[in-house]
Amino acid sequence: MGKLKIVKDKIFTWEAIQRQLAIWRFQDKKIVFTNGCFDILHLGHVELLGKARALGNILIVGMNSDESIHRIKGSHRPVNSHHARAFTLASLLFVDAVVMFEEDTPYELIKFIQPDVLVKGKDYDGKEIVGSDIVKARGGEVVTIELTRGYSTTHVIEKAHKVHL
Repeated sequence: MGKLKIVKDKIFTWEAIQRQLAIWRFQDKKIVFTNGCFDILHLGHVELLGKARALGNILIVGMNSDESIHRIKGSHRPVNSHHARAFTLASLLFVDAVVMFEEDTPYELIKFIQPDVLVKGKDYDGKEIVGSDIVKARGGEVVTIELTRGYSTTHVIEKAHKVHL
């Protein structure tokens, strides 16, 4: 199997991830879930995803659809299409699955996946983390991970604009 096919096979529909989850659960794998737009993949994303994966055996990344990002971030976003963002995420060694969601939050996807661990960045400390009620109700844990200073998609976009002015 070619390397590009391996990457493509890590991008799942909801139906396909349900089948894969059954296999992973049968194998008693600890499922970690995180989510985001991942519009322009940068060091901060990569470090957060790597640290998230270290919390279990499988890392599933929920990714906002283009329409969802338009509603949340405005008409100028996303910079990259959902196809490009999913493929880039799936190419990371420690990402086992990428699943897109259309809603503004991943609540329904978290309810569908039922992860053992839910991960967000430390910027969510003290805030309600979407889906934490679902994870905690089944005995799972919610973990916040320190963010890499100086890296955010907004910062990368602003820096790119300054370079091109």
